Order: sequence, then C-alpha cells, then structure tokens
Amino acid sequence: MEEVKLMKGNEAMAEAAIRAGVDAYFGYPITPQSEVIEYLMHEEPFKRTGMVVLQAESELAAINMVYGAAACGKKAMTSSSSPGISLKLEGISYMAGAELPCLIANVMRGGPGLGTIQPGQSDYFQAVKGGGHGDYNLIVLAPSTVQEMADFVDLGFDLAFKYRNPVMILSDGAIGQMMEKVILPEQKERLSNEEIIKHYGNWATTGKPESRESNIITSLDLKPELQEIHNQHLQNKFKTAEKNEVRYEQIQCEDADYILVAYGTSARISQKVVQLGREKGLKIGLLRPITLWPFPKKIISELADHAKGFLSVEMSAGQMVEDVLLAVEGKVPVAHFGRMGGMIASPSEVLDAVEKEINKI
Repeated sequence: MEEVKLMKGNEAMAEAAIRAGVDAYFGYPITPQSEVIEYLMHEEPFKRTGMVVLQAESELAAINMVYGAAACGKKAMTSSSSPGISLKLEGISYMAGAELPCLIANVMRGGPGLGTIQPGQSDYFQAVKGGGHGDYNLIVLAPSTVQEMADFVDLGFDLAFKYRNPVMILSDGAIGQMMEKVILPEQKERLSNEEIIKHYGNWATTGKPESRESNIITSLDLKPELQEIHNQHLQNKFKTAEKNEVRYEQIQCEDADYILVAYGTSARISQKVVQLGREKGLKIGLLRPITLWPFPKKIISELADHAKGFLSVEMSAGQMVEDVLLAVEGKVPVAHFGRMGGMIASPSEVLDAVEKEINKI
C-alpha cells in the first residue's frame, strides 16, 4: 500500500527504486548523491524483493554492470553526480547504441572539474545533447520536488523499456538533499524472464529457445552500410519519442507578458518569482520543462506568439537558454539569468533581472 514519509530526495528515489521492482542497482558514492547507495545498503532490499545492490570499484565498472543486467532484460539502475556521470558516458553511449533500457540519476553539483558539492545545473548540455560519443539521445526527466524524485523512477523505467533506451533523472544537490513529504507507491514485484518477454518483447539474453535465433546485444557493426541503417532506426525512434513524450508544467502562462523557463531548483525559485511579480502587477508566467529531452519546443513557440519576452533561469552560465532561443524562433527577445559554482539565486534577484528585461522591451 501507499505510504507517506518525510524523506530526502536521494532517499525517496532509492526507496522508489525498491518499490518499482528494480532488479539491480550498481553505483559508487559521490556527494551530493551518496545517500542513494547508503539508503539501499541500509534497507537491504535483497531481503525485501531480491534486488541486488552493489558498490562497484568505480563509476566505469558500475555502468558496465548496468549494461550486463540490462542486456538480460532486467530493470537496472545507477546514480552519480556530475564528475561520476562523465566517467559513465562511454558506457551510456554503448547502451544507447545497443538499445538497452536503464535508469541513470545525476544529482548535479557545481563544476567544472571537482567543483563543489553544492547544487548546480551545468550538466544540461551533457544530458540533453548526447554527452557521450555518437548520434544518440537520452530521455531526460527533471524533478523539482522530492515527490518527483520518487515518481520519476517508475516513469523512467516505463520510458526506458518502451523505447529501449537509457533514461536519465537530472536532479541537483538541493533537491537530492532537501526533505519533503513524499507519497511512496505500492510495492511492485520483480518480473520473471517470462514476464519480461511478455511485457517488453523477446530481445533480451534470457536464454535461447529453439524457436528463434540468438539475441546478440552489441553496439558494434563494422559494415558502414549496416551501421547507417541502425543509426537511422535510432533516429526514427528518437523522433517518435519527441512526438509523444514531451512533458511540461505551465504556471500562469495564459495571460503572461513575460515568461520564465526553468527546471529543478530554479523552477522552485521561479514559481515564487511569478507570485512576487504578480503582486507588483507584472504579468509573469513560468514554463517548467519536465522532460529536458524531448524539450517542449512546440509550447514555447506557441507562447512566444503572445508573450513579449522570455528569461531562462538556470544555475549555470547559460545552457538551456540555447534551446529556448531555438524554440522561440526569433519571435521575441530571450535572455538568461544564472548563478554558478553552487550558488542558488534568490527570488528577489531573479525578479530584479525580469524587471530589467521588461524595461528593455
């Protein structure tokens, strides 16, 4: 049955993984997401559901363990923070090429390099522009609450298996560490090999019956003409996801003259900015992308038909703003406001930036 608890975002995601019937978690501790593996180790989910939890010797080992489990059709998951995700990118690209479903969580910290353990959003490009080598995309979900940290685990696996593609939960250190009330879902059972085939198709390495050829899981094809066919198949799959999986939230955008675009912690701040602006008579709205890829280009373009300007609010030097610019298609001005290095903007700072941009119009 459902259960209500007060939990950190990292802990809520870990508990949600157990309840989603995840088969295996392979990870390596790094702040500010270490609570994920710490919670899983403490809860001993193998005794509850048979879920395997293993601290690998490195991030590289962890992502390749995920590859192996995913190739068997299992629900496999890993998590890390910015530098750790960078180390996993080769394996993530391999999994996208081999069409393997998995869930990857990045609880972002400030960078570049080791940076700081404080929250950041400067991994946006890495997450939505492929990150690793080759032409591929991750489906990227951006939670802005502890509740969504939990909810996006089940959603992430649904999308991963639907498209046979890695899915990323792109969170940040503030949401990972903050405590909020969360409604935890009912426990799901882990799937048997027969149920895997029934639900997701007969592609995994679950044992070869006489009725089919061997399933070969690989991202390698040395014949360029065949590799191109495979790449075109992947692109068609990504186009289908772009058409069907866009998710976003609108807050008072209907009559807004000026629209903020923000995700994660920045969206929480921007929601307060909308309230403060409205109290001053400024018609401000907020468009919160829930999927960073696929990006909500269409709705932003539609809002640009009546809005007078946009402000991309980020904890970075300006990354998502490029996608906002592309979506607006030059119809109205687009500006950027950002803090970096683990600094979180206050609502008053963002409101000041909005007022300055409004005065330019």
